[in-house]
Amino acid sequence: MKFIDMHCDTGSRMLYEKKGLLKSDLKVDIEKLKKGDSLAQFFAFFIDKKEVNSSYEEFIKMYDNFIKEISLNKKNIKLVKDYKDIKSLDKTVGAFLTIEEGEVLEGDIKRVKEMKERGIGAITLTWNYENSIGYPNFKEEFINKGLKEKGKEIVLEMEKQNIIPDASHLSDGGFYDLIDILKKPFIASHSNARSVVNHRRNMTDDMIRALSNKGGVMGLNFCSAFCKPNGVNSIDEVTTIEEIINHAKHIKNIGGIEVLGLGSDFDGIENEVQINDVSKMDKLFYELKKVNFTESEIEKVFYKNILRVMKEYGGR
Repeated sequence: MKFIDMHCDTGSRMLYEKKGLLKSDLKVDIEKLKKGDSLAQFFAFFIDKKEVNSSYEEFIKMYDNFIKEISLNKKNIKLVKDYKDIKSLDKTVGAFLTIEEGEVLEGDIKRVKEMKERGIGAITLTWNYENSIGYPNFKEEFINKGLKEKGKEIVLEMEKQNIIPDASHLSDGGFYDLIDILKKPFIASHSNARSVVNHRRNMTDDMIRALSNKGGVMGLNFCSAFCKPNGVNSIDEVTTIEEIINHAKHIKNIGGIEVLGLGSDFDGIENEVQINDVSKMDKLFYELKKVNFTESEIEKVFYKNILRVMKEYGGR
């Protein structure tokens, strides 16, 4: 079955580890995407702002490297900027570009339009640090803090420019600000259910309901810390498909099937997964069928729900 994975960190690792996009030992590359029958992959440009002099300049290096690889492999992968582009794909895989760390904007609202012109389709507003937009859920002291005033301005400009706000990593307070100020739905590209695994990176039942009522989508994350009942986060822990499905069943029961999507976090997580890499997403398809998800429901989880959100952000 076709699928759209809403989050991988492959673009960052390609730059730092000098990997190509066509074929590598990473969890995501063109050959694996085609083997897995991917419709499109969200490629996040992840920036650790404490490791660089300028998040914006680091993004430019990462972006230029990735665009070069797209050009070298244009017979097999195509940059897609919106819903219309994805619907026009033929035999090529779509590459939808995102940013993981809103400090790439460095608080400059004019850069939102620049990002759209570069083909950026979504921005994860924070990573694990406070930034000019808001606060992460990484620290307990931040969990109830909302978006900063500059952050609200930036988010509203993102909505205007048809860039999807992404609430993964964002504080709970910031999440509810998005619910209040946005007219369009938004995403939590790689977040699970906090009631299943009590980790701040996961979403509470109330947040799941609120996101669903907003028309948004959350992507099932394969990280062991967010999947395993004891919250173990170790490279020695293999995330099982059963653990992923436990989150899927709970999220469906709380928010309905329309809020569910995929957000593997491949090439960002250190642990192995029973879904070995992006070419093996069909393993999840077959196991979901075994626990009575209908094929129509799985289609929504695998790609139709996120396409619905993308349609709200242009390219109809």
